[in-house]
Amino acid sequence: MSENKERYSDADLNEFKEIILKKIENAKEDLALINSAYKNDSNNGTDDTSPTFKAFEEGSETMSKESNVQLAIRQEKFIRDLKNALLRIENKTYGICRVTGKLIQKGRLKLVPHATLSIEAKNMQSS
Repeated sequence: MSENKERYSDADLNEFKEIILKKIENAKEDLALINSAYKNDSNNGTDDTSPTFKAFEEGSETMSKESNVQLAIRQEKFIRDLKNALLRIENKTYGICRVTGKLIQKGRLKLVPHATLSIEAKNMQSS
């Protein structure tokens, strides 16, 4: 039961906090790029080309916008997950697996700082 009491040290939590803050900053920049691409309704100069090509362009543009919307939604969820991780740092519950109660490996948290499951718990879910 002592494993459930374990947590990362304040120094470790600060290190994770820095990683998460950088990821949030980068994710917000990426989201701004996605949104600007999505909102860019500029004409690609197909007015004087054949109707077939123009129809193809418009279809392609629609698909691009849909893709950008999906990317934006995923990016917003990623930012929200990172912000939730910051809350867990403040509560000193960051890095504790929500299924096993054990510490999530440091290497995993550096790669996936918003993780709430250890590899062990993740593997239990997929079986």
